[in-house]
Amino acid sequence: MYGLIWRILPGPWVSKLILSLGLLVGAATLLWMFAFPALSPHMPFNDGAVQGGGPAPAEEGAPVEEPAEGEAPPEEELVDDTADGQG
Repeated sequence: MYGLIWRILPGPWVSKLILSLGLLVGAATLLWMFAFPALSPHMPFNDGAVQGGGPAPAEEGAPVEEPAEGEAPPEEELVDDTADGQG
């Protein structure tokens, strides 16, 4: 395949090298500008495996764990002491 392209290009080897590099850059540009953006929505790389949401609710009657010494208390126990109440 590459030999066929090399034989079809006109001129001495220096001009063939320059023309083949131009063809390579042109092919890469077409891929990046048109092919890859067209295929991007169909690729699974941005699909998240974890659904959003809060923590699972505790079972009724389950013991409540207290934070260990030095750990922050759960969010519902935090007090908003700012003047404007905007946390």
